[in-house]
Amino acid sequence: MIGYLNGNVISQNNGVIILETGGVGFEVTCSASAFTVLSLEKKGGIYTYMHVKEDAISLYGFISQEEKSMFLKLISVSGVGPKMGILILSAMPLKDLAYIIASSDVKGLSAVKGLGKKTAERIILELRENISSLDLPEGTKSSKKQSEPTSPLDEDGVIALMSLGFSRQDSKKAVEEAKLRGADTIESIITIALQTIK
Repeated sequence: MIGYLNGNVISQNNGVIILETGGVGFEVTCSASAFTVLSLEKKGGIYTYMHVKEDAISLYGFISQEEKSMFLKLISVSGVGPKMGILILSAMPLKDLAYIIASSDVKGLSAVKGLGKKTAERIILELRENISSLDLPEGTKSSKKQSEPTSPLDEDGVIALMSLGFSRQDSKKAVEEAKLRGADTIESIITIALQTIK
């Protein structure tokens, strides 16, 4: 079982990274946060889960043990495979996902593209009692009511920064500053925002 990889990024596309370590290139389907970090830094380490089927072996990558733990809980639910698990993880910051499940917010969870209401209900039913260890932050629900970014590109930047551990307020300010400096792609926004936010 491959549980962790560290190396250089030799390819990146649509959430998939090829990470070279020890002369071998591992193809890893990453969460949004893991893909963002590795794409920007061109090297680094990720926690991995190896999914074995009769006709294929796939690797999935995560930025932290907590993210991997949530993924394992998601795929333990009937009807949720690894691809759907990664999709759910990538749709929002980890703590927001934990809050949505813990508060039985079916509407919020089923808003994930490709996730039906019945599956969302099943996830909540089976997992809401098992996520207390994720340290749910106070005010997570109310934070969603703050002023939102003005475009989908801004929102993607904010979510990427939040997945790295920054608050929504700090992330939004950093994205706005990056836009003022001329950033107009998700890569340039995140690069400049990380310089600003630190």
